[in-house]
Amino acid sequence: MSVKIIYKKNLSKKNFSNEVLFIDEKFNISSLKKHILSSEYSYISDLIKSSDLQKKILTFDYSSKKKIILISLKKELNSTEVENLGAKFYEFCKSFKKYDYHINSDTVSIKFKNLIGYFLHGFKLKSYKFDKYKTKKNRKNILITVTGKNISSIKDQIKFKAIEEGTFYTRDLVSEPGNVLHPDEYAKRLKSLSKIGLKVNIYDEKKLKKLGMNTLLGVGQGSIRGSYLVTMEWKGLKDKSKPLAFVGKGVCFDTGGISLKPAKFMEDMTYDMAGSAVVVGLMKSLALRKAKVNAVGVVGLVENMPGGNAQRPGDIVKSYSGKTVEILNTDAEGRLVLADALTYTEEKFKPKFIVDLATLTGAIIVSLGSEYAGLFSNDDKLSNELIHAGDNVQEKVWRMPLNKNFDKLIDSKNADMQNINYVGGAGSTTAAQFLQRFILNKTPWAHLDIAGMAFSKYGGALNSGGATGYGVRLLNKLIEDHYE
Repeated sequence: MSVKIIYKKNLSKKNFSNEVLFIDEKFNISSLKKHILSSEYSYISDLIKSSDLQKKILTFDYSSKKKIILISLKKELNSTEVENLGAKFYEFCKSFKKYDYHINSDTVSIKFKNLIGYFLHGFKLKSYKFDKYKTKKNRKNILITVTGKNISSIKDQIKFKAIEEGTFYTRDLVSEPGNVLHPDEYAKRLKSLSKIGLKVNIYDEKKLKKLGMNTLLGVGQGSIRGSYLVTMEWKGLKDKSKPLAFVGKGVCFDTGGISLKPAKFMEDMTYDMAGSAVVVGLMKSLALRKAKVNAVGVVGLVENMPGGNAQRPGDIVKSYSGKTVEILNTDAEGRLVLADALTYTEEKFKPKFIVDLATLTGAIIVSLGSEYAGLFSNDDKLSNELIHAGDNVQEKVWRMPLNKNFDKLIDSKNADMQNINYVGGAGSTTAAQFLQRFILNKTPWAHLDIAGMAFSKYGGALNSGGATGYGVRLLNKLIEDHYE
């Protein structure tokens, strides 16, 4: 089921199947007199007396061909509440047999900039469904015509659509099965983003070997697929100001390698590239909305397989930074991919800050469940900006500790460091502590462990289950509020 939205400043004479009207939280309908027929007003006046006014949305069957839908608005609302209301309205729409709606924006009586924009943004985000491989699809379309003076500006419409398309692209990538979206195909898809204005560079295995990215290459060496580092640059400013950098873990499928995972739920490891998908979706959004910022996205794309050439526990590899790593567990592979990507990003682009995203540890789910992503950072300012941005768009983060005392847990007797903490405990923190060692020039850096947030089996306020797209809206908000 797809959604199409048409904006018109003047009310059409077309007789819509469903009329959507906004009223106050007490369902006082007197303000609707000038917007609906007197017969409709009398009909609603009678029925509303016996309705449950605790609900936020009421529907009335005016005839066999027409519904009147009343949506109540509190005096004080924030954008999150408006988006959630739009998402709730989508759930209502799915249950109706008719899919033609008219939203009269002139019935909005509260002062809230862009209320209709946020309402429809929530509606669209909730409407996403990944049914690419279903032989029987719901091909019905929901058509929404919006009229009145309170519609979003063209600029805001473009912004909302860009964020939606970026989020949906992320969800699409995360939802693809591993036999389809392997590193070779992933790199090919990213190359196509050059059409929307991104400068895309793809580093294949030959180039990566020359650069010395052995921690990244080691993860993918057991697979018949290639390993890649892909950079995507967006230059929204004419000056040569330092870019904002976003780095993502792209393990397209993670068997655990020689340190093989249990069979149960291994199918979920198609989602182990979600960090990279967030970076890609963000970069797409920035390009589509012509964001006034310089930014770069960097993703490491590999497949972790237990082949005859796979990396072994006990191997020692030299990273791009020159530091050596002893591999004690091949299932702690994401940090190895990020290690080379982080150092390269810092050295190559000299960014204002680096934010990396990864489905890195199961331990973060033990700590925070599916309510918060874990935030680890060397910079208070960047941390606070991420926390506030997350709160504003329902993509929350919780700051977790980093401390030099954790270093002893990842120091190796045989190399500069080891890739897991064998003592036990602080799994997410020691993973982040490992990553921090590859930030060499004190660049402000934040690591978001999104293992509990990238996928939801039960759905959330703005998604219906499956890939969430978590992170795209968060980072868009960070940029919009602080760096544009």
